[in-house]
Amino acid sequence: HVQLVESGGGSVQAGGSLRLSCAASGYIYLKYCMAWFRQAPGKEREGVAAIGSDGSSRYADSVKGRFSISKDAAKSTLHLRMNSLKPEDTAMYYCAAKGGDCYGSIGSYRYYSYWGQGTQVTVS
Repeated sequence: HVQLVESGGGSVQAGGSLRLSCAASGYIYLKYCMAWFRQAPGKEREGVAAIGSDGSSRYADSVKGRFSISKDAAKSTLHLRMNSLKPEDTAMYYCAAKGGDCYGSIGSYRYYSYWGQGTQVTVS
């Protein structure tokens, strides 16, 4: 059973930066895909970025060039660096994980088995 705990959300002005972290514990698959999703009120949960066990990453078009996903394997921690934040980035951000590869894409939230509780990001 994998447990994910996010931290690092908050309120920031447009153009600012935030760094989200996700601490993973429990059984970690030999191959895995970890991702960040976000959900704004009244909208469907959408994929932001994903990273595979080989370090390859994928981004949603809306955040390319502004967001960067990374992982610290030794600490079992996933990060999301968010720069040049916009009001439309306001959402609850979730860390997610699934066994197996990312297969070159973030994929639907329906394919992810493990979720954190979420951390709020508000950009004004």
